[in-house]
Amino acid sequence: MGVEEECTLHPMTDAIINLTAGAAGGVACVLSGQPFDTVKVKMQTFPSLYHGFLDCSLKTYRHDGLRGLYQGSVPALLANVAENAVLFACYGTCQQLTRRVFGLEKVSHLSDLQNALSGSLASVFSSLVLCPTELVKCRMQAVHEMRMVGKTSLASHISTWSVVRDILKTDGPQGLFQGMTSTWLREVPGYFLFFGGYEICRTLFTKPGQSKDELDAVPLLISGGVGGAAFWLAVYPIDSVKSRIQVLSMSGKQAGFIRTLLCIIRTEGVPALYCGLTPTVLRAFPSNGALFLAYEWTRRTLLNHTSTA
Repeated sequence: MGVEEECTLHPMTDAIINLTAGAAGGVACVLSGQPFDTVKVKMQTFPSLYHGFLDCSLKTYRHDGLRGLYQGSVPALLANVAENAVLFACYGTCQQLTRRVFGLEKVSHLSDLQNALSGSLASVFSSLVLCPTELVKCRMQAVHEMRMVGKTSLASHISTWSVVRDILKTDGPQGLFQGMTSTWLREVPGYFLFFGGYEICRTLFTKPGQSKDELDAVPLLISGGVGGAAFWLAVYPIDSVKSRIQVLSMSGKQAGFIRTLLCIIRTEGVPALYCGLTPTVLRAFPSNGALFLAYEWTRRTLLNHTSTA
């Protein structure tokens, strides 16, 4: 995606450009989709408290106002900016690795499937940055519900630092990586479909004789939206388990992925794994469309500036 221009950039320069463009995409993703993400986390972790997307949205707004729907925005920004910066920086490197493995001369010769493999590999590294920040975000988003069921002593209005301090005090530095296994289980297959869906759509939008990098805003928005929807539809149950682990571990030691998954299925049924899917899919198109649009435009601008410098 974008990294396929055959220019003679130094690898470090290309990585910095991808990192910067990825960070810009992360900001666009959060600003356009945070309220939907907040509702998703609340419904995943406390499905019995709400009767659907609208009920959860209205109750959150009545209790905390608009600020409640944007609860966790600071760690969400940190999570998305850090994740996407690392993801897209590693994506370019992984594309080069994939090119060498398949014996191809140029990155632009990679197929959509090979680009998807590159994105999946890149997510292994971005998850290391994402897990701690997403842990803090999820806890901030669900603190009201945790107080309702008496599982936390944190104040209703909390800061990013107060959550981090509570985690460090209770579990030490390793506590910031609760849900790491679940994060990898979600990210690796999810980003295969994420990048695969995006690249396939861009290929379909590209006219004969045209480069993917010449596509304008609308095809990029649609392609990004399709990639995002493919990601969430495929891995949503895994994300539900991850949210439970990260939020409910606030009240004590939480079971691992398999035990948590089996406990949810046994006590609440398979549908509980899909609570919050509606706001997630609604969020996927605009937020991921904005992510890829911001990424591609930022990258093109930086490449043009670099080539004329």
